[in-house]
Amino acid sequence: MKLHDFLNVRIADLSVLYTKLHRFHWFVQGAYFDIVHEKCEELYNEASEMYDEFAERLLIIGGTPAATLKEYLALAKISEEGSEVTLEDIYKTLIKDYTFFADELKAGIDIAQEAGDEATADMFIGAITAFEKHVWMFKQTVK
Repeated sequence: MKLHDFLNVRIADLSVLYTKLHRFHWFVQGAYFDIVHEKCEELYNEASEMYDEFAERLLIIGGTPAATLKEYLALAKISEEGSEVTLEDIYKTLIKDYTFFADELKAGIDIAQEAGDEATADMFIGAITAFEKHVWMFKQTVK
């Protein structure tokens, strides 16, 4: 996969994740409502920053970011579907999604380096660090 295409898929994934995090933020139920509600707000703000950073990076390297919901849904590899409302169900879904992102970005480092783009590889490394830290925290919470 070419770097431009790889970035566009990740932009689409981040758009879906952003929406999914809002759904969790709005519809969480149970004793941990306050905790999950607040955490999801933190997470969707972070996803929004990554989404913008990835799209701007794609523009900088001469690509054109996907920019419509139709494009995002056609490109995204994570699912927008689900009906999670409890802390455990939400965090299990986030473990799956954030692990997927970290794994994809690890592959993206190679794609960026093969294209001679160390700045994009570095951006991916920073995002991996954030995703892996969240996975660890989610796992500790649902133990």
